Amino acid sequence: MFWQKEIETASRKDLQNFQLKNLNETIERAKKSKIYSKQLKDVRTLTDVKQLQNLPFTQKQDLRDGFPYGFLAADLSDVIRMHSSSGTTGNPTVVFHTKKDLDAWSNISARCMFTAGARKTDIFQNTMGYGLFTGGLGFHYGAEKLGMMVIPIGPGNSQRQIWFMKNFQVSAVHILPSYAVRLYHAMKDAGVNPKTDLNLKIFFIGAEPHTEELRREIEGLYGVKAFNSYGLSEVSGPGIAFECQEQNGMHIWEDYVIPEIIDPETLEVLPDGKEGELVLTTISREAMPVIRYRTRDLTKIISEPCPCGRTHRRIARIKGRTDDMMIINGVNIFPVQIEKTIMGIPEASKNYIIEITKKNYMDKLNIKIEINPETFGGTLEGLENLKSKLKIKLKEETGVSPDISFVDRGALPVSEGKVKRVYDLRDK
Repeated sequence: MFWQKEIETASRKDLQNFQLKNLNETIERAKKSKIYSKQLKDVRTLTDVKQLQNLPFTQKQDLRDGFPYGFLAADLSDVIRMHSSSGTTGNPTVVFHTKKDLDAWSNISARCMFTAGARKTDIFQNTMGYGLFTGGLGFHYGAEKLGMMVIPIGPGNSQRQIWFMKNFQVSAVHILPSYAVRLYHAMKDAGVNPKTDLNLKIFFIGAEPHTEELRREIEGLYGVKAFNSYGLSEVSGPGIAFECQEQNGMHIWEDYVIPEIIDPETLEVLPDGKEGELVLTTISREAMPVIRYRTRDLTKIISEPCPCGRTHRRIARIKGRTDDMMIINGVNIFPVQIEKTIMGIPEASKNYIIEITKKNYMDKLNIKIEINPETFGGTLEGLENLKSKLKIKLKEETGVSPDISFVDRGALPVSEGKVKRVYDLRDK
């Protein structure tokens, strides 16, 4: 039931005492870095975790400005790995790990998978990318820590994915939600029924925003239980928060990070239950601790007790990122609102893109959706009725009336990694 029962079920008081001790140690360690040595020089020992709210935020741009070693708080000779963003918009953000950091990350990842029901007897296929991206390696080492046999296949090549799943009786898979849908259709084309021809039981999904409707769709297609996960490379990688068997919010491991929710406009700390931007402070990392890192991810903290018995609070499904929000003629819209609506229309495929253009000084929202040939009758009248139905539901959900275009299955671009849904074609 528990990977580390004592800490997973610790009383809130014991957990807060643990956090305070480790937070003070983290602050002292962070002062060894070039950046934090200036920002935190006047910070003395905290006597309450709430005093963390008085410390400055760290943002992605700060990490870029500190490239390459500005946030390194350990001797470089003790660093055994780094991960990095792509750096397509400037300096990449780099993150360093000591052996202790990697051991802790592996343990947290193993705890996540155990919490979801994986055991050492499972065969684990990791379809996420390896390399500088943390998604693949984080789960890989966690799975090995748990004792599962790992197939480090990486992304893409659906036929090869299916071959390994079938021949090695894979039971647990780490996969992008969008790729899970595509892989199902590849199985269907290959004459493979995942429910009867394979031994799949557990999917770990994440790394891109997705709706509850898409999770349930994936579970229905494969006959598995799909568990949401959360993490980001700046705070080590995947494994920061994970769903338990209840599938009702992700337990955020409060012996590893201290979470806060802030109003992204006023920067005011919000109470549990209020939606805002997630801010994280690491309390166990050696090489590169981060203090009050603004993740840009929108969620809320669920403080009600979980029936599973774990006392670590939960965060709700990530609604989107503050920088993902689309403003259409003054109306704020998140891509997940559109996905949620599309998922409720069986005749529509789950592959779609959103284009934003401007005409006569007005924003135009255009949504291109692949038709689902298995549920759509194929008449012109049926197509027009489907378009009208979808426009009405999208207007109800978002407050904006979009243009809808249906295209054949396979007509929209696909990606080996995180899927790109939004194309903002307005002049900047």
